[in-house]
Amino acid sequence: MLDALLARLPSRRAPWLVGLSGLQGSGKSTLARQLAAAARQRGVATAVLALDDFYRGRRERETLARTVHPLFATRGVPGTHDIALLAKTLDALKSACPTRVPRFDKGRDTRLPPSRWRRIATSPRLVLLEGWCVGVPPQSTRALRRPVNALERTEDADAHWRATVNAHLGAEYAALWRHFDALVVLAAPSFAIVERWRDEPEQRLRALGAPRAMSPAALRRFLMHYERLSRHALRTLPALADIVVTLDAKRRVRGIRLARQAARSTTTAVP
Repeated sequence: MLDALLARLPSRRAPWLVGLSGLQGSGKSTLARQLAAAARQRGVATAVLALDDFYRGRRERETLARTVHPLFATRGVPGTHDIALLAKTLDALKSACPTRVPRFDKGRDTRLPPSRWRRIATSPRLVLLEGWCVGVPPQSTRALRRPVNALERTEDADAHWRATVNAHLGAEYAALWRHFDALVVLAAPSFAIVERWRDEPEQRLRALGAPRAMSPAALRRFLMHYERLSRHALRTLPALADIVVTLDAKRRVRGIRLARQAARSTTTAVP
């Protein structure tokens, strides 16, 4: 994978931006760290950014919950990230190093103060942006009408929340995706496996008696916020990606496909 990416690395000084997309628990953060470490060994300065670090804090989302829709209180879907801050950070990496990258504290459900942000001293040639909905295109209006789970049926009966999420995805998120020089996708076998993968860290937290550990029931409800776009990602991203890594239920790599030329378009709604 790294060979394929570096072979396309341009000589221009601006960082080459690679999106790394995968459903929750698929191993995208681990893969990003491994790719970055291997790239640095070859002398390519590399920075890893996590979409999760750009979540809006609890208070901001509470405001969204009051003014837009109650389901925006839960972080995760498009509309709960500060994409303007992410774009500003990417711009800073091009020209203003050293710079600082935000960090989000999921235990406290808020972004850490700037004094505790990660410092990047050298302008990178390669930037990896990893996240669960990275590169995902918006859905069609027709696809939004039918609820995909109990959460949507009971708490978003008029489809206002999912339509607003989709509008964000087709606006500021799509504008960001257009800046990708390449898209790498970790393709899970199905959405059903995500609950098992995502419960693994929660099991460890529950065993330690951590107060923020989610119960299986709480985790199931939490994942319902992600289900629509997760299923949509599984259907659409493999055809849009430059590199597709096919995983089995145990996260073992079953295949790696390199696209000769990606046909990515993140501005068009996909049914």
